[in-house]
Amino acid sequence: MKKSLLFILFILISFKTYASYILIPMDVDTQKNHLKAYGITYWTLDKQLKVKWLLNYRGGSFLLPDTETIQQECQIRGVSFEVISNAKAESILEEIASPSQNMEAVVLEKAPKIAVYTPKGKLPWDDAVTMVLKYAEIPYETVYDEEVLNDGLLLFDWLHLHHEDFTGQYGKFYSMYRTSSWYIQEKKEAEALAEKLGYSKVSKAKADVALKIRDYVVGGGFMFAMCSATDSFDVALSAEGIDICEPMFDGDGSDPSYQKKIDYGKTFAFTNYTLERNPMVYEFSSIDTTRKRMVSKTTDYFSLMEFSAKWDPVPTMLCQNHTALVKGFMGQTTAFTRDQIKSNVLVMGENKANGEAKYIHGIKGKGFFTFYGGHDPEDYQHRVGDAKTELDLHPTSPGYRLILNNVLFPAAKKKKQKT
Repeated sequence: MKKSLLFILFILISFKTYASYILIPMDVDTQKNHLKAYGITYWTLDKQLKVKWLLNYRGGSFLLPDTETIQQECQIRGVSFEVISNAKAESILEEIASPSQNMEAVVLEKAPKIAVYTPKGKLPWDDAVTMVLKYAEIPYETVYDEEVLNDGLLLFDWLHLHHEDFTGQYGKFYSMYRTSSWYIQEKKEAEALAEKLGYSKVSKAKADVALKIRDYVVGGGFMFAMCSATDSFDVALSAEGIDICEPMFDGDGSDPSYQKKIDYGKTFAFTNYTLERNPMVYEFSSIDTTRKRMVSKTTDYFSLMEFSAKWDPVPTMLCQNHTALVKGFMGQTTAFTRDQIKSNVLVMGENKANGEAKYIHGIKGKGFFTFYGGHDPEDYQHRVGDAKTELDLHPTSPGYRLILNNVLFPAAKKKKQKT
């Protein structure tokens, strides 16, 4: 009996001594495919295994339990990894825990369920988020107006808004594309869907969809939006019950004094902006900086802010990257006018010289939102009909990493914020 107990004790000690972990480094020199590394992390969480996200350690590395299947999956997907001993892992965690280091280890517990708000039949390469989710092999489901209005968002932890126009002005494409077959067809489809849902106008249907999405976030959901889905969402909230659409969009005139009736208290992120009345102008409001920018493609970069990993783990998590300077890229909404962002919204990426914010984050009720300006991080000036971005050519893209930081964020074990 005594010998048996000694043998078991020996086995336990040996296991503790030789137990190992998989470290997925995310620095610039070591990782061959940063984007697929997020997919490996999501895949591991989906197997009911916990992961530690090592904030500010080698570019925001991931510490996973060591199993043969995870190693094989890394090899299949071309993700760089290191097998480290238990002692080495403890040493890394001790270094991260030191008060002198701006680092933190955040536990990721559960793979979030992801929804992408996008019209049925929309080509996936027209949206950076769906492209990178597919590339990273992270599963998602699509939803649109009918599902949102029927409370379908309650099934999901994370929602991405495709490049949508929530104001009912069909993306303000009227000037350039009103005679194009795709524009005419999309307008017909939007009107038919609005009628099916019981609305007399697309603008009224979209207004109610925006309110449902607002309620989803207030109730604890996480919303991520890019390009025109950012400012058009806030504009729609602020114009609740007000007709801001000209006749070519909804068949009747707009309220002549609508600017005075805009309620900035209803928005998530923006304030004191002026709406663009001219239907021939490809712009929703003064929020977007596209027409005000004074920067060339070769010098267009934005810098990520540095936060305290121990005191502010949320923005630190969302800014994890292997570089603090990220290439800029354009879109219908390229970036946000700095002085039209609410004071309680956190700017996480900006171009100070242009007076613009590119990447912002905030809290609404029990939930969170992140707005990211621009259309495609690896397609500087994406145009209608352009070929899709081949992410195999950009596996270490810093701009795309910011999207995937947001995808993993809901998996984090929630801690009470200190600031």
